[in-house]
Amino acid sequence: MTILFEKSEDGIARIILNRPDVHNALNAQMIADLTAAFHDLANCPNTKILLLSGAGASFTAGADLKWMKQAAGYSEEENFQDAMKLSDMLDALYNLPQLTITCVQGANMGGAIGLISCSDIVYADEQSKFSLSEVTLGLIPATISPYVINAIGGRHAKRYFQTGERFGCERALEIGLIHEVYTSFEDLQSKVESLLFTLRSNAPGAMKKAKKLAIDYNDLPISDDIRRDSAKRIAAARASVEAAKGLKAFLSKKKPDWTKDV
Repeated sequence: MTILFEKSEDGIARIILNRPDVHNALNAQMIADLTAAFHDLANCPNTKILLLSGAGASFTAGADLKWMKQAAGYSEEENFQDAMKLSDMLDALYNLPQLTITCVQGANMGGAIGLISCSDIVYADEQSKFSLSEVTLGLIPATISPYVINAIGGRHAKRYFQTGERFGCERALEIGLIHEVYTSFEDLQSKVESLLFTLRSNAPGAMKKAKKLAIDYNDLPISDDIRRDSAKRIAAARASVEAAKGLKAFLSKKKPDWTKDV
């Protein structure tokens, strides 16, 4: 199995990239398996959070060499269709309704940066290395580029798309590729558990709507249409059952009943 995928009754799903012998290199089968898992989660209202990680020494070292060698013999149309499958997988992760928490370690190359950029929150081991290494192979990071540019900005993207240089966690933090660094597995567990404890106070439906808000309004100018749309969204949220429960719990100084669901 290229991935390990499980959903638990506590509303947390876990996906582990499971090709540790090749540093979880992405191939056609893993991309298909990830796409199927993300679509499954998108249609699973009982799942609130996705934890994404990789088995072994690395999160993922990018594209599988055998897969790349095979693609070299494809026609341009076949390569287009192959690239669209990767794009579909990244889009499914980026637009996943649930909060996505990705934990990375080791070498994170090429396509790994795409997965990281599509994630909501990223924890990285302090020894992690990152690289958009496509240019060293005569390629470009085209398919992942919309998500990477969205994560780190155009100016940083221009640099790293062209240089292919490796950089560590300090730089990854500076440019916004990752959110926090961990020093050990125990430290990571502590950080994730602390975050999950915080999330128990949040309404799951509101979290999904808040994520969609951030995606839909990203980089858009503040126009009359945006202001009207935002007003409609808060009006709908105020009228929701979830908001009524939250307000009632707040006024009675009790915890809302969704706290037991996360």
